[in-house]
Amino acid sequence: MTTIETKYNESTTKARTESLLTPRFYTTDMDAMDRLDMDGIRDEWEELMNEFRDDNNQNHFQRDENFDKEVRELSPELKEEFLDFLVSSATSEYSGHVLYADIKKAVKNEDVREVMGYMARDESRHAGFINRTLKDFGVPVNLGFLRKAKKYKYFKPKYIYYSVYLSEKIGYARYITIYRHLERNPDKRFHPMFRWFEDWCNDEFRHGEVFALIMKANPGLLRGLNLLWIRFFLLAVYATMYVRDHTRPELFKALGFDPTDYDMRVLGLTSEISKQIFPFTLNLDDPRFKAGLDRLVRINISTAAAREQGGIVGFVKRAGLSIAGAATFVRLFMLPVVRHELPKTVRLAPTW
Repeated sequence: MTTIETKYNESTTKARTESLLTPRFYTTDMDAMDRLDMDGIRDEWEELMNEFRDDNNQNHFQRDENFDKEVRELSPELKEEFLDFLVSSATSEYSGHVLYADIKKAVKNEDVREVMGYMARDESRHAGFINRTLKDFGVPVNLGFLRKAKKYKYFKPKYIYYSVYLSEKIGYARYITIYRHLERNPDKRFHPMFRWFEDWCNDEFRHGEVFALIMKANPGLLRGLNLLWIRFFLLAVYATMYVRDHTRPELFKALGFDPTDYDMRVLGLTSEISKQIFPFTLNLDDPRFKAGLDRLVRINISTAAAREQGGIVGFVKRAGLSIAGAATFVRLFMLPVVRHELPKTVRLAPTW
């Protein structure tokens, strides 16, 4: 087997890995998706659909003549973390493509079919663009194989709405923060693909608008016990990003960021955006919030060390650390939130 084939398999194997920090593939209740009714938000919905129909990004995810000239030599440590970021990103984008394409195939509701087709189109472009960069390094993810081999997790539709809305909006916040920073500090752009982050993040933002409108059309999703689910997914998405980013210190150092500062900026932006549809945000200014996230980072580091140690001792350590992690998450979940009035209009413009 050649070196490239070996790395190819390693990259795909990494994409298949199931853990709290790796992207997953999802399925949902297709009959419930088929029953969605957008008539109550028709004006805002048609405004959004017209943006999808215009497809302003159809020519954006193509390399220009300067692409190869801008690729820099990377240190082994930076290269490892950059590739890990790319594999995770490609897997996440392709996961979205699969979910949206499967929903479109399964339902007859024309509103749902149309929007899912557009989002599947966008996510396919993103995954393919990232995977081409992985191919440059000799480690592309076998996306077709991944679709068959990856385990699928069933999520109720409302879990999809909450989690995917947040994933799309936090994706926007991440990419636009990096893009604006590299505009001011072009010497930190160690790979040309970062020049495409503005186009990429605008797609993410628009996808989030879809789920905001779905929730607005079904206001029961924003009341009662569902508020606990909103709080859960806010915390889960925020904590996952924070912990994962702290496993890539060389990547953020190369970009000119401190991971903690970057993450808190991204969380602040995401919280501000989420006010469009959620009636509260997590209190990022509460010192207990950041302290809890930092504890989760330490637990993750210790868990990795225990996994490396192996054996009965390593297993016992990991079990104890899992309990500590769950307890920390519960304490974070119980912190007071910041409530606010919801705006009359859900649609936002990506002006940050």
